[in-house]
Amino acid sequence: MTHYLDFEKPLAELEGKAAELRALAAQEETKDVVGEADALDRKAKDKLRELYAKLTPWQKAQVARHPERPHCVDYVRELFTEWTPLAGDRNFADDHAVIGGLARLDGRAVMVIGHEKGHDTRTRIERNFGMARPEGYRKAIRLMELAGRFGVPVVTLIDTPGAYPGKGAEERGQSEAIARSTETCLRIGVPIVAAIVGEGGSGGAVAFATGDRILMLEHSIYSVISPEGCASILWKDAEKMREAAEALRLTAKDLSQLGVIDRIVEEPLGGAHRDRAATIRAVGEAIEEELKALDGQKGDALVAARRRKFLDMGTKGLAA
Repeated sequence: MTHYLDFEKPLAELEGKAAELRALAAQEETKDVVGEADALDRKAKDKLRELYAKLTPWQKAQVARHPERPHCVDYVRELFTEWTPLAGDRNFADDHAVIGGLARLDGRAVMVIGHEKGHDTRTRIERNFGMARPEGYRKAIRLMELAGRFGVPVVTLIDTPGAYPGKGAEERGQSEAIARSTETCLRIGVPIVAAIVGEGGSGGAVAFATGDRILMLEHSIYSVISPEGCASILWKDAEKMREAAEALRLTAKDLSQLGVIDRIVEEPLGGAHRDRAATIRAVGEAIEEELKALDGQKGDALVAARRRKFLDMGTKGLAA
């Protein structure tokens, strides 16, 4: 059953009526009904194109959080071969909100690290809705350092509302773990390609997204705080999330203009959830292209260029 977002209600009515007519046609074998269903399908596609041509930042946030959007495990399953998961931070526990391991992308050995939200109630609870604890970031640090020792590029897949803010996580050094993960990204002398495939929330996302190349799916979001959190702080009213989303400039288009990301990966009409296979292929092709562009770059020169990239961030257009 298709999950429709609030702003997609007109589309839900058209597609629902078309489905009903097709079910009726299957029972009565009436060609006229099939023709009506086809006409409704065309109207639905036009409506879909109209809706997605003018999405607001808040609507983009809703699309980025769509429950049927491909998640990290889907990308790993479809894009990578010889996947060998590696678990644990060798200190406290294995955080299931973060997955990582060695794999091959089109024959190239890579270290893959990403947030995993889960796809149903059981897995979402198990994965803590993609909100990593300190042990998740320490696992990522361990895997990035391993990649650095063996000269293996790192690919990160970001999809998190933010790091877990619970009492236990804070007691175990959540902010220190996030900071060290970010610092490790800036320190290792191998290429890092980061892809924001859903939500990129706060430092929990930056800890994986501090790369040589940052890709972002067209309807993903990347921000210092969620629209609801921003609204709660600024206006003491989470219902002002629409205004907050506008102010945060969290869309791929905004972030590309600001120089925060390097490349926007187009999504199928209606969002990644409407054609998961095409979305995963597009992300895979973009990652491969960026890794090829980084071939031959390593060591101190690569690290220096990466650091310069982030020191220069936010200055785009200021010289004019």
